[in-house]
Amino acid sequence: MSYSTIEGMIRQSTNNKIMNTQEMTDTTYNGWTNYETWNVALWIGNDEGIYNFAKGCETYQDFVFQMRDCFESTETPDGVAWNDSGLDHSELDEVLKELT
Repeated sequence: MSYSTIEGMIRQSTNNKIMNTQEMTDTTYNGWTNYETWNVALWIGNDEGIYNFAKGCETYQDFVFQMRDCFESTETPDGVAWNDSGLDHSELDEVLKELT
């Protein structure tokens, strides 16, 4: 085996380790900030009733207040609070903007 072949194998092994390390340190959830944000966005985008209701809200915070006041709903059907402290409101504001 030549030196260049061994060098190539080492380089490939190193690249694979770097890729695996990056995958392990990815702190997002399906491309969203976290599970909670993903779960809320999933329900807004995939439940017809919630989707239609959310279309009438200007911001995610408005959506949260109206869900509580109109429907006494404080969480998704999966148990994630609409006002969970870990939610990324800027991402969810974008979700609402894209509905119209």
